[in-house]
Parts: sequence; C-alpha cells; structure tokens
Amino acid sequence: MDPRLERSIASFSDALMEAVIAPSWSGLGYSARRWLEGWDHQVPAPMDGKVVVLTGFTSGIGLAAATRFGELGATLHLVGRDPGRTSSTAESLAGRGFDVHTSIADMGDLDAVRAIATEITNAHQHLDALIHNAGALSAEYTVSPQGFEMTVASQVLGPFLLTSLLLPLLEAGESSGRVIAVASGGMYPEKLDVEKLVAGPNSYKGVRAYARSKRAQVELNVEWARRSGSGVIFQAMHPGWVDTPGVVKSLPRFHSITKPVLRSAEAGADTIVWLADVDAKELGANGGFWLDRHRRSITKIPGTSASQSERDRLWQWCEDNSGSGRQPS
Repeated sequence: MDPRLERSIASFSDALMEAVIAPSWSGLGYSARRWLEGWDHQVPAPMDGKVVVLTGFTSGIGLAAATRFGELGATLHLVGRDPGRTSSTAESLAGRGFDVHTSIADMGDLDAVRAIATEITNAHQHLDALIHNAGALSAEYTVSPQGFEMTVASQVLGPFLLTSLLLPLLEAGESSGRVIAVASGGMYPEKLDVEKLVAGPNSYKGVRAYARSKRAQVELNVEWARRSGSGVIFQAMHPGWVDTPGVVKSLPRFHSITKPVLRSAEAGADTIVWLADVDAKELGANGGFWLDRHRRSITKIPGTSASQSERDRLWQWCEDNSGSGRQPS
C-alpha cells in the first residue's frame, strides 16, 4: 500500500476513535494505532547513560514504565511511599540487571519531597526525565502533614515542588531534560478553579477531587512550558482506560463493567516512555498533552477552558504553599 494512503487511513482512524472517545481510550484504540502506525517496527533510541526519576512505580502503569526504561538501559531513580513495596519491587527490577536507585516519600508530604530532592541531587550529576506518576483516588478526606487535602497535596503541590527543586539537574545534561505529568482523561469535565481545588471536608468527593487535581496538573504543564526559559521540555499525557490495581480499588464498578476492553499496564505506559525517549523534534511545541503518541486538546467540553488569570492564580498558590523557593541542601 502507498505510504501516504497508509498515513491517511491511520490519521482518519485515530480522529474517528478520539471523537467517539470510548474506543479511543480502550484497549482497542491502543491496539489499532499500534498496528496502523507500525509502532512495532519503530526502534526506540537506547537510553544508556540517561537518568529517569519516576514516582509511583510499584505496580500498574508505573511498574510497566520502570521496566521498559530499564530495558532501554536507563538508570532508574524510583520513588515510592511504602518502604517494603519500594524495596521488594526495586530488588526485582535490579535482578533483571537494571541500574536502580530508590527514595522513600509520600508525594503529599512536602518535607519528604524536599528530602528526596536532596537525595536525587546528591546521587546524580544530571537528570534526563522526571515522571510524575504517583497519585491515587481516595474516597475519604485526609490531610497531608502540612494540612492540605491529600489528593491536591500529592498530585499538585508535591510534584510542583519536586519539579522546582530538580530543575538544575534537568538543565545539567547534554540535552534538555523532560518533565512528564501522568494525568487522566477524567479531568475533561472539570474547569480549573483554585477555590474548588482546595475544597474542605464538607464538600469533598473523591472522584471529583481526583479529576480537579488532574486538571490542575495539565494546566500547570502548560504554565511550566510558558514560564520556563531553560529549555526543559514539559509534556503531559493520559494513559486511557487501564486495568490496574488502583482502578480495581478506587473504581470497582467501572472496572467490572469495562474490564473486557481495558488496556494493559504496558499499553498505558507506552506514551510515557515514548515521550521520554523520542527525538524532541517529534514533540513539537512545549507543553503538549498526549494520548497514544498523538497530541490532544486539553478541552473537550465547552466552558472548561482555563483563563490565563486562573492559571496564574494556580501557579501562585503552588508557589505560596509548596515553599518551592527552597533549594535542596
């Protein structure tokens, strides 16, 4: 078949699936794109000598991403909140011959985030990718050690602080480092609203808090790209509907209904690894949002576009409450 026709068919199929959403985000969407676009015939660049920091790696998408990075030769610095699971999972990865370092931190604890920033800075001379994957959907309202609702603390404030503290390492390599935020398509119904993002216990709903935090992650990705003059590449993505232990625990009804069409963890992790490894020229403008190696709009529902003033407000709130001006010692 003529390569131009193949590309046209792949592009049309992608657009059609994304317009309908359900087939796009399911395992069908991933498999169709992988086949139509010939991903299996594309040889990824080796990552020997590159350092990847990945949070939330002990299961699901994070473990699949860590495994693939290790296979490509990257040095792994893995961040987990549970010492036992962190140790056992890291040992399993190291047993495959991967170069593995670990740090322990709940990303919602800002003091712990500062501590691991120091550990990472002391362990490595440069950083090639920082991947924010940690985050869970909690049905119950809890607060961080610093007094913030835990969803926003672990998925907005903690990653903002860690990014701020590791920027010097991301700037120190031969090529600019990359920051990748793993978001969720569940953010689409939510509009950025800082007041609602930090709602108290009386108005807390786990699914909504998660969606609002993911919306904030994506809007911050845009703002990091706009404000950064360092050459660091900022991208966000959502993995589609993936069969993970987190989905089983947090959304059991959704899981039971959609299980036959859910993606594997490896499929969910594919775009994370691709974003970290692909030639920067393939990514286009900084601050993109991706699904299955395709750049996507961050708004699908009318009325959910963020104003620049609200993004500025979110940025200021993160700076004020994360203490991001403090550098690792």
